[in-house]
Amino acid sequence: PHTARLIDGRAISQQILREVKGEVEALKHREVFPDLRVVLVGNRSDSAAYVRQKRRASEEVGIAAGLIHLPDTVSESELLYCVESLNTDDSVHGILVQLPLPPHIDPVRVTNTINPSKDVDGFHPDNFGRLALGMGGPRPMQPCTAAGCVELLVRSGTQLAGSHVCVIGRSKIVGLPVGLLLLQHNATVTYCHSHTRDLASVVRQADVVVAAVGRPRFVRGDWLKPGATVIDVGINADTAAENAGKRVLVGDVHFEEAVQVASAITPVPGGVGPMTVAMLMRNTVRSARSGLPEP
Repeated sequence: PHTARLIDGRAISQQILREVKGEVEALKHREVFPDLRVVLVGNRSDSAAYVRQKRRASEEVGIAAGLIHLPDTVSESELLYCVESLNTDDSVHGILVQLPLPPHIDPVRVTNTINPSKDVDGFHPDNFGRLALGMGGPRPMQPCTAAGCVELLVRSGTQLAGSHVCVIGRSKIVGLPVGLLLLQHNATVTYCHSHTRDLASVVRQADVVVAAVGRPRFVRGDWLKPGATVIDVGINADTAAENAGKRVLVGDVHFEEAVQVASAITPVPGGVGPMTVAMLMRNTVRSARSGLPEP
């Protein structure tokens, strides 16, 4: 029976981290010391785990990553003051406020307060607008998960120019920016979402499918065109396994079905996840380099 080739996000992310490490070393020779500050509000265990991953990767590539841990009782104005003080600190190149935030804090206001040149998540309207207008310049800040998806496609040798890509999901974090990035690679992009009629038949026309819906095993094998390439952004708990007392992560694509139809697919875990962190490191180095003349 046919099985799809696995697109190894761990291996590709390691490759990117090695490249970033080289850039960090070059910057240090020029007396620039890349510095990322991570702001964590409250004690959500999932957020704390993500922050640990990000700080571990920073350490691996030689980027300083200071943690500012605030209680979940912090007021919005106190958090904004914290962000403003990082904006004005010239030694800080990247500012990351870990989402989600407690309900009394408006995440949009916080994101919009970050200096766009230090916005390593790539969510500031200035950076998003530049992305939409194709005004990247040499050092664009691109949303990390979306940029990670595109790197997986490019580095695994997927033909994008002229290919039909179906993006399932239109969130500002992944779906919307990944489609914009793919347009820059001359793909023909279709966005699908909860109002799309006959979703399966739209997906079936695509050479590449990017699934970012946040619903476990939502995309079935018979939705795919034979030979399609599948990027699965979802990280969902498998409820059946949880009921049996195990913690199993599954994607937005029904992997066991898709692997028999697709030509290449990302596993969950070990696909898109590690890429998000690698692209965050790349954005931080781009920011650190942005004030310098090209060597």
